[in-house]
Amino acid sequence: MEHINFLLTDDYIELIKLLKLLNLVASGAEAKLSVEKGFVNFNDIQEFRKRKKLRTGDIITFQNYKISIT
Repeated sequence: MEHINFLLTDDYIELIKLLKLLNLVASGAEAKLSVEKGFVNFNDIQEFRKRKKLRTGDIITFQNYKISIT
């Protein structure tokens, strides 16, 4: 599993925006679909909220990536 550290510059970032920003999906539609189908975990729990606000300390798992929000 590849580990990615994402440096947060605001209070939060929305889940689908993070996936797009890191180029883990090809489009916003693909990001939304990935979340809707339950392919994303938030702090080891399956996440279905596309606009979930991610903050420092959160961990996202998607495909072969583990993303730490710092």
